[in-house]
Amino acid sequence: MRAAVCPHFGPPEVVRIQQHHVRRTQRGEVGVRVSVAAVNFPDVLLIANSYQVSVPPPFVPGSEFAGVVDEIGSGVEGFAVGDLVSGTVMVGAFAQRIVVDAASVALVPDGVDAVTAAASGVAHRTAYHALRSSARLSPGQDVVVLGAGGGVGLAAVQLGVALGARVTAVASSAEKLAVAAHHGAHRTINHRDGELRAALRAALPGGADAVIDPVGGDLSEPALRSLRRGGRFVTVGYASGVIPRIPLNLVLVKGLHVLGFQFQDIAADEFARNEGELREMLVDGRIRPHIGAVYSLDDTANALRHVGEGRAIGKVLIDLS
Repeated sequence: MRAAVCPHFGPPEVVRIQQHHVRRTQRGEVGVRVSVAAVNFPDVLLIANSYQVSVPPPFVPGSEFAGVVDEIGSGVEGFAVGDLVSGTVMVGAFAQRIVVDAASVALVPDGVDAVTAAASGVAHRTAYHALRSSARLSPGQDVVVLGAGGGVGLAAVQLGVALGARVTAVASSAEKLAVAAHHGAHRTINHRDGELRAALRAALPGGADAVIDPVGGDLSEPALRSLRRGGRFVTVGYASGVIPRIPLNLVLVKGLHVLGFQFQDIAADEFARNEGELREMLVDGRIRPHIGAVYSLDDTANALRHVGEGRAIGKVLIDLS
């Protein structure tokens, strides 16, 4: 089997495409022929050894995929050879075949194709749980989405609109904002056109109810300042590469809630509810991930570079079919 392999830490260009042996399944595992994999920003960080956890090389990067089950280990129930599944892992997805714990994959519902399944596994689930359970977003409320052109950001735009909120999309280019507007953003702000704090004050004179921040850096503080009293600020990640420093007096004076998003922090009953609601949206077509670029396996390094440099709009995929 062919795979993208990170032989040593470095920039995306260190990745090499080579033959890669994939072992047989063991108890509790399934083997999957990968059809589509999605590129996420943490994939770039893992290759550079800049993520919060380190994976010793050599390793196959890639954390999100969809494909067809081709082998089932002992003790596994609920799957059959030929099933279309999607999965999330730490590493291993940028390969023609992967063996994973059965708990890491889920059956793709009828009516959802492999591309949609691979493109929605991380970004849309992150965005929906963050909006629904962390930000506690309600219809008619105002939410500011930073990094609105990226995978999680654009998903948050789509899903915020689907939840009945008014979405203010903040991004770094007219092209990204045009896509956000196409997916329902009510207001758009290019943070490179001027001071973000002033732009948000003009757009939301009464303040926002919530902020979803997958970016960090210099955008976080002005977005936090845009919240009305009791507003919720949800930090999801730091795609800017800079962890922000927030003056806590801002939190104190307005009684703000600053929340860090992690899947494991969502209560079990809410987690199941959110997963079911998102699944229904994908099945009935209310939500379709925006695919900004598709690369071949041979072009994996360029796909990683595309994401790492912040040029991605929506999801970037690797086609292994």
